Amino acid sequence: MTTLRPERTTTAERYAAGDAAWHKAVAEFRTAAERIELADGLIEMLAHARRAIAVAVPFRRDDGSLCTVEGFRVQHSLTRGPGKGGVRYHPEVSLNETKALAMGMTWKCALVDIPYGGAKGGIQVDPRELSAMEAERMTRRYASEIMPLIGPGRDILAPDIGTGEREMAWILDTYNAALGMTLGAPVTGKPVVVGGSSGRRRSTGYGVAQIVKHTVERLGLRPPIRVAVAGYGEVGRAAAETLDEDGDDFSIVAIGDVGGGPYDPGGLDLHAAERYLREGGSLAELGGGDRVTPEELLELPCDVLIPAAVGGVISEDNAERITARVVAEGANAPTTHEADAILVERGVTVVPDILANAGGVIASHLESVQGAQGLTWSLDQTFAGVLDRLRTAFDATWAFAGGEMPLREAALCLAVDRVATAHRTLGLYP
Repeated sequence: MTTLRPERTTTAERYAAGDAAWHKAVAEFRTAAERIELADGLIEMLAHARRAIAVAVPFRRDDGSLCTVEGFRVQHSLTRGPGKGGVRYHPEVSLNETKALAMGMTWKCALVDIPYGGAKGGIQVDPRELSAMEAERMTRRYASEIMPLIGPGRDILAPDIGTGEREMAWILDTYNAALGMTLGAPVTGKPVVVGGSSGRRRSTGYGVAQIVKHTVERLGLRPPIRVAVAGYGEVGRAAAETLDEDGDDFSIVAIGDVGGGPYDPGGLDLHAAERYLREGGSLAELGGGDRVTPEELLELPCDVLIPAAVGGVISEDNAERITARVVAEGANAPTTHEADAILVERGVTVVPDILANAGGVIASHLESVQGAQGLTWSLDQTFAGVLDRLRTAFDATWAFAGGEMPLREAALCLAVDRVATAHRTLGLYP
């Protein structure tokens, strides 16, 4: 029997990173909870995940050997509705990181006022090492291991890093086959042909772009607004393309992934980049500007920085060199707790992940409503629903901050208060 082990970090480093993510999430929550004078008992309760499991996920490799990886599913809160959160496949997934992400989903759903609690899942694996058949066998086994906890009214899964429509279709089929019937859906972000929403894939990036527009308008920044996108995947690309559609108002000066990418202070041609990538090229080789590393991209001269890849890329080591006026968190937790304090001290406006990238979970809610009612949303209807809730949440957060507190703290205050109010309304059983 073989085990796929992450190669990027040691086990100790991986768990240390997960611990740091969890401590950051709890520290930020406690700051907001104390600001709104939440009772000590509620603070202690909400500082814990309601349910967290680790499961072994054995599956057959194509050569017939048996491989086992570790999977997780965490439900932080189910007070405002069933759990909601993605499933990520990544070598550095850990239980504590998953707990932190699940807590973030609780606040995100509450902030944009959709009837979900917070959950998250993941498998500690590099999906690039798997064939399609291996990925399917692993996904179906993971779904079967966590099946007692998931489903409509319990916990609804969605895509995340390393997963997409394909994996959601496999989980849907595994769930329905086990039940012997189709009863709602345990996932969103599934293919349109099996009940998915036409706008779900681009909704997170679309939402990031809309939040950027609202923020620069409130700050009075004048066009052209120079934008750098760190992490040109599904979210980063959709955000960049949406902003680029505004003509001369926004100029995308840098895009990059793990291999780096191009930088041109005069603006990049995203249409040429799309054609090049579609033909199998990489951002690191894309013409039209200077080559920059992922680390250099974060520090480039720009007005708006969109970190849209993985967590922790803006740290105390580089926060002093961030030149952007606005950091819009397209990824989950891309800014460490220490870096956040540095950016705030320097006057950088940080739009937190629970607001900036909430477009995806709003679209997921619309997909669930669509499925329950037997309707089909158009792309325009999905984006209109995303924009409406994002605008409402942004305006409420901006007003609560009042220019006197960071947007992250203001957003958390609003979200935590909504969850706490729901707890007080329902009471405690038994």
